[in-house]
Amino acid sequence: MLALQGMMSSRVYADTVDSLKFKSKAKHVILCYMSGGVSQVDSFDPKPKLRELHGKPMPVKVERTQFNRNGNVMASPFEFKKHGQSGLEVSSMFPQLSTVADELAVIRSMTSKVNEHAQGNYAFHTGFPFMGHPSAGAWVSYGLGTENQNLPGFVVLQSGRASIPHGGVGLFSNGYLPADNQASIIEGDRTPAVRNIRSGQARKSQRSRLDFVKGLDHQFIQNIGGNNNVEAAVQNYETAFRMQSAVPELCGLKGETETTKKMYGMNSSDRQVAGYGLQCLLARRLVERGVRFIELSCLNEGIGAGGGPNPWDQHGDLERGHRAMAHQVDQPIAGLIKDLKTRGLLDETLIIWAGEFGRTPFSQGSNGRDHNPYGYSVWMAGGGAKGGTHYGATDEFGYHVTENKCDIYDLWATVLHLMGVDHEALTYRYGGRDLRLTDVHGRVIKEIIA
Repeated sequence: MLALQGMMSSRVYADTVDSLKFKSKAKHVILCYMSGGVSQVDSFDPKPKLRELHGKPMPVKVERTQFNRNGNVMASPFEFKKHGQSGLEVSSMFPQLSTVADELAVIRSMTSKVNEHAQGNYAFHTGFPFMGHPSAGAWVSYGLGTENQNLPGFVVLQSGRASIPHGGVGLFSNGYLPADNQASIIEGDRTPAVRNIRSGQARKSQRSRLDFVKGLDHQFIQNIGGNNNVEAAVQNYETAFRMQSAVPELCGLKGETETTKKMYGMNSSDRQVAGYGLQCLLARRLVERGVRFIELSCLNEGIGAGGGPNPWDQHGDLERGHRAMAHQVDQPIAGLIKDLKTRGLLDETLIIWAGEFGRTPFSQGSNGRDHNPYGYSVWMAGGGAKGGTHYGATDEFGYHVTENKCDIYDLWATVLHLMGVDHEALTYRYGGRDLRLTDVHGRVIKEIIA
């Protein structure tokens, strides 16, 4: 009984305990974050009116934009068609994702309160448009723990020339939550895959040094009457020690067939497709190993207009930039959905595809689009989401939400609900206040739950 009590006190068993209280479907989240702002009217929210009015002044009031160099109505250079049994409309940018249209639950009425990249990225990840608060992945890790003691509960994957979005590593921070809930960044195509974790030292000698440091830390904790941050640091050391063997096994892709790698696009001559395909495959392998929250990173090499930390940010030459970015992620994400479904893992894995805001239906300059926080599209798949559906609507220009307005608090409330967590109950007392991912907002979007 003493041994069992010790085991059950570990956060590794959090899901087992919570399952007694909640009926959850999703056990894992994969966030495919499209940094820079994907144009909703060019991806998942078709607007024929734009083609009718192309080149003419906007017939409605135009809100101030990021750069305020606004042009006329700009029709999408991409075609929309209905796909799957559901008839969900998907842009020609995504020929592979259109083959899994029946798995997608598209929210066409997402909004943001901010219109700048760093603030938008923080608002999406943490619910607040500034640093200092925990990322959604940290909240999930804190609330549910990890199912694998050798890997952290929150992982950010990178490959190739992937950049952290504007805002930096604070986007993946634990904030005021215990330090062991912050993200671990794994660079899947590099050695070592996790910086500062190397396995070259003698394991016995390393273990001895860690035990010595642990003893000093525990003595310090006793002297001051307990400290969550120091205790979390001890846990981080131990996790890092175990990751030395777990991460090389993860990234080694042992047992993966060439057919599987091809499905993810890893054989592509386009390094960005192959690099993002590797991240998607590693995401599936992390799910199999019990990691709760995985975030993928877009690559930014040679795409022109966007570049840097915001590769979807096409203020000019939108067709070229969006086409390149869509090509990068299309086959890998479609392959991920198909592979998870084949392996019986899609039902317990919630995939989120989203950026920080959308883009204007009128041009910036001659062929770009500025930021638009007043209405844009995101989607979810698997994990209890109702596939082949769309929820909410924007006006005939794809500019402002006209039906079922949503914000990031509603999205995270829904994600937590699908994982069996009441978003109002998942709190952490800090500064004299019970803080949460959804702040004092958020409603579960029940219409997109299967």
